[in-house]
Amino acid sequence: MSEATALPTLDLRTCERARLSRDARFDGLFFIAVSSTGIYCRPVCPAPTAKSVNVRFFGTAAAAEAAGFRPCLRCRPELAPGNDAWQRGDHVVTRALKLIEGGLLQEHPVEELAQRVGVGARQLRRLFVERLGAPPIDVHTTRRLLFAKQLLTETRMPVTDVALASGFGSLRRFNAAFAQANRIAPRELRRHPHAGNDDSLSLKLSYRPPYDFASLLTFLRGRALPGIEYVDDDSYARVFGTAQTPGWLRLSAWPGDEHALRLQLHCPQPAQMLAVVTRIRRMFDLDADPQAIGAALQTTPQMKALVRKRPGLRLPGSWDGFEVAVRAILGQQVSVAAARTLASRIVHRYGEALPTPVLPGLERLFPTPETLADADLRSLGVTGAREETIRGVARALLGGRVDFRVEQSLDEFVQRWVELPGIGEWTAHYMAMRGLSHPDAFPAADLILRRAAAQDDVMLSTRALTTLAEAWRPWRAYAVMHLWRSVSDPTQSPRARSRQEATA
Repeated sequence: MSEATALPTLDLRTCERARLSRDARFDGLFFIAVSSTGIYCRPVCPAPTAKSVNVRFFGTAAAAEAAGFRPCLRCRPELAPGNDAWQRGDHVVTRALKLIEGGLLQEHPVEELAQRVGVGARQLRRLFVERLGAPPIDVHTTRRLLFAKQLLTETRMPVTDVALASGFGSLRRFNAAFAQANRIAPRELRRHPHAGNDDSLSLKLSYRPPYDFASLLTFLRGRALPGIEYVDDDSYARVFGTAQTPGWLRLSAWPGDEHALRLQLHCPQPAQMLAVVTRIRRMFDLDADPQAIGAALQTTPQMKALVRKRPGLRLPGSWDGFEVAVRAILGQQVSVAAARTLASRIVHRYGEALPTPVLPGLERLFPTPETLADADLRSLGVTGAREETIRGVARALLGGRVDFRVEQSLDEFVQRWVELPGIGEWTAHYMAMRGLSHPDAFPAADLILRRAAAQDDVMLSTRALTTLAEAWRPWRAYAVMHLWRSVSDPTQSPRARSRQEATA
C-alpha cells in the first residue's frame, strides 16, 4: 500500500481493517483506489477485495480523482456520507470548504474564496493540496460531478437539467467534464431504478451508522410549524422556495436495511437542487461521525451512559437561520409548546400563502425579515420585549450587522449576535446549534442542562457546567442533545431558559 493522502483522523492500519471488513462506520471517511483497475471505491464496496499491493487510500474523492482514478459504478462514491472532520474548527481549509459547499465557487473565482477566508489564492491552493489532496476547484468540480452521477443514476431528469442541477451552465462543458472523470458519457449512465412516478425525485442520502432518526423526528415534531412543516413518526416534510415557485421535500427511512434516508424532492428550479440537498444533509446531520463524537463525549461519567444508550443521536439543524432565530427569541423563558404556538400565529398572520398547497397541510412560507421588521406582534400574544427583539433581529439581518455565514467561527457568531438588544448567550448559542449546525455550540445557562448534567440533586451553576463541558469539545452541541433527551419531558418546563435572557 502507498502512503495515504490527507487522512486527518485514520491511520493506514485502521483503513486496511475497515476495507477488509467493509465496515460501514468508516464510509466516507476515506476512499480506496485500486491501481490495477483505475477505480476508487467506498469502504463498503461489495466488489471482490483487491490485493493490498494495488490499494491506495485517499481522504477525499477529489484527491482520488486528481490522482487519475474514476468512481466505482457498484458502490457509487457519490452516495458516501461526507467527512465532517473537515468541517470542524476554524482552520482556513475548514472555512473554505464550508463556502464551497455553500456554492461560492459556482459564481466566483478561487481568488474570492481566498479573500473570504483571509489568505492569498496561492496559499489556499497549497493548503488544499496538503490537507485534501486536491486544489479548491477540483474539490468543487468533484462535488458537482458526483451529484450529477447520482441524478443520472436515480432519476429521469433530462441531462440538460442534470447539468444545471449540478452547477454547470453549459451542457457541453458538463459532458466533457463528466466523461473525463467517469470515462463514460452522461447518457450512457442512465438507470433510474428509483425514479418516481410524478414530478418529484427520489434520492438516496447515506449516513454512517448508527443513526437515531426516531429521536431526531421527535425533536422536530415538537417544534414543527403547521402550514410549513409536517412531522409524523416516520417522516419529515416541509415547503420551501417562493410562492411563485414553491418546492417541497419529504424525508423518511430508506426501505430495507441500508444506512440511508429516502428524500422525495420537488425542486422547480434545477440550478438550486444541489444547494437544497446540501442543506437537507446539514439539517439532518447526515455527515456526522458517531465514533469520533462518542469517543469524545464518553470521557466523563455524566455522558458515558447517555452515549451508550443512544449512540446514534444527531444534531438537528434548521432549514433557515432567520426562522430559527425567531423561534429562539419566542422560546426565551417559555416552554417549547408555548413558543410553537406563538410562532404558528406569526406564520398564519404574516407568512405568505401559496396559491395551491404543495402537499396536504403545507400551504405557507415563513415570513421574511422584510415582513417582520415592522410587524405588529403584540396582538398575537408576543410580549413587547420579544416583539422589539424580533424586529431588531430582522433589521440587523437586512442591514448586514449579523448573518448566518457558514465560514464564521462560533466565537465570532456569538459575539456579533449578543450585541443586539434581547439576545443573550443562550439564544446566540441555540441559534448556532440549529442555524449553523455548529457542533460545539453550548447554551450553558440552560436550566435543563444544568440539572441533567449534575450527578446529584444540586443543580450545576453555569460556570460549573461550562467547565465540565470543556471535556466534550468540539462536540458540546451533541452533549446538549443527549442531556435534553435524558430528561423525560423537557418541553413542559416553562423555566427551561436562563433568567438572564429576560433582561439581555
